[in-house]
Amino acid sequence: MTCSYVQTYERIHTGEKQFVCKKCGEAFVNSSHLTKHQRIHTREKTFACNYCGKAFIHPRACYNHEKTHTGDRPYVCKQCGKACIHSYHLLQHERSHTREKLYACKQCGKVFGRSSYLRKHERIHTGEKPYLCKHCGKAFSDPTTRNNHERTHTGEKHYVCKQCGKAFIRSSQLLIHERIHTGEKPYQCGKAFIQHRACYNHERIHTGEKPYVCVQCGHAFTFSKSLQIHERNHTGEKPYICKQCGKAFSCSTYLHQHERTHSEKKPSG
Repeated sequence: MTCSYVQTYERIHTGEKQFVCKKCGEAFVNSSHLTKHQRIHTREKTFACNYCGKAFIHPRACYNHEKTHTGDRPYVCKQCGKACIHSYHLLQHERSHTREKLYACKQCGKVFGRSSYLRKHERIHTGEKPYLCKHCGKAFSDPTTRNNHERTHTGEKHYVCKQCGKAFIRSSQLLIHERIHTGEKPYQCGKAFIQHRACYNHERIHTGEKPYVCVQCGHAFTFSKSLQIHERNHTGEKPYICKQCGKAFSCSTYLHQHERTHSEKKPSG
C-alpha cells in the first residue's frame, strides 16, 4: 500500500480537504477529484465518443452517450419489460405505472400522467405541427420526429449493427434490425411481432381505440395513415395516377385495384 493511498484514506476519515480549486475555492480530499472538478471551469472535454467524436468532461457521460449508438438498453422495467438506455430513464418510466393520471383530453377523454404528453396528444386532434424541418420546411407535431426527419437530409447514420455493419438514422431502427439476427420477437398479443409499434397498432383492432380524428368532420380512425387517406376526401388530393389512362386516386390501394382492370381486359375479337 503506497504512502499517498494511506494519506488519502486518512483524509476521508478526518474530513481534511487540502486540494483547493483556485477558481471557486471548493476543496477536495485528493488531487484526482480536484482535476476532475477543474474541467467544469475550463470546459476541457477529454473523453470522446468512439462513434461520432462528441467530447465529454466525464467518462461516465461519454459511456452513457455511446449507448445511444450501440442500442444497448440494460435497464429493464419489471412491470412491462420496456428497456431503457439510462437508469434515470427507467426510473422516470416506472413512475408511469404508479402515477395517477390527471390530465384528460377534452376531445376524446384519454388521460395522461403528464401535461406534456397531453399537449402532444392534443395535436392529433388539432393538426398542429409547430416543428419545422430547417432543410425542407416540412412540419411535425413533435421535435423528436422532426429531428429524425432532418437526418434523412444530412444522411447522418450513427447507429451501426455490430453483426453486419449496417448503419441507421435512429437507434430504434437499429434495435429492430438486430432482431433479424437474433430472431427475437418480444412483443406478443397472442400473435407475435418484431416491432413494438406493430403490436401496439394491432392491439387497437381488439380495443377499438381510434385516436386519429378528422378535424373537418370528426370521423375517427385506428391508424394515422387511414386518417391521412380520409382527409384527401376533403381536400380533393389524388396523388396516385394510372400510367395507362391518367385516372387519379386518393390512395395507392385504389390505384392498384384500378390497374387490374387494364390487365384483366380481354382482347376484342
